[in-house]
Amino acid sequence: MMAAMSEPTASAAPNDSSSEAPSPIVALQQLDSEIDQLAHRRANLPESAALQMAEDALTAWEAERDRLHGAISELGDRIAGAEERAEEIGEHTTRLEAQLRTVIAPREAEALMHEIATLADERDAVETGELEALEAQTVLEDTLGSHVETEAALREDASRSGEAQRIATAAIDEQVRALTGRRDAARGEVSAGLLARYDRLRGHHQIAVTELKGRQCLGCHLDLSAAEVDDVKDEAAASGGVADCPQCGRMLVL
Repeated sequence: MMAAMSEPTASAAPNDSSSEAPSPIVALQQLDSEIDQLAHRRANLPESAALQMAEDALTAWEAERDRLHGAISELGDRIAGAEERAEEIGEHTTRLEAQLRTVIAPREAEALMHEIATLADERDAVETGELEALEAQTVLEDTLGSHVETEAALREDASRSGEAQRIATAAIDEQVRALTGRRDAARGEVSAGLLARYDRLRGHHQIAVTELKGRQCLGCHLDLSAAEVDDVKDEAAASGGVADCPQCGRMLVL
């Protein structure tokens, strides 16, 4: 993928230092290299990184908000359950106390009094748990209130970052559209056979056309032997100034 590739350097493509216009195949490679560099820049915009950070911060904020809502809701269920249980204990205790007033046998009275005391202990525990849940719920509600206050700034940051990323992307896309038009025109100036070779090489290398600097191919950066240099020069002389690098297969323009 383009995003995973390093941005091609200008030195890898032929560099026409003369006043003459570059050959069609060289012009095509230069335009494709510019488009590749723009695609690399587009995939690695600092504005995109800033937008990702802003969106990650907002996602984390939303996750924390949902966690707080869930914890508050869970405590609410515990409080409601405690209130319901306390009411049940109260009603049960009332019935036992009424029954105790009608009991004559000491052993039965003792059993009822023991059960009433057990219920009282349970009700104390339930009410203590309810109070703790209420206190915890209050703390969480305060925390949620403070958390909500940060939402507007985070959403504004994400919106601002998104707009900056959109502007930067649109500027690059406009350049790519202009270069693509020129690239399409340049392709029309290259012979069909040479264009087919170029496209095949572009399937393997971003830089399909480069130059020989001394004895080194600027595409693979390998030195050619003296015999290979002579063969390249002979091939280029016989085919309009274009030869193949014997090391990497790229087209060499002499």
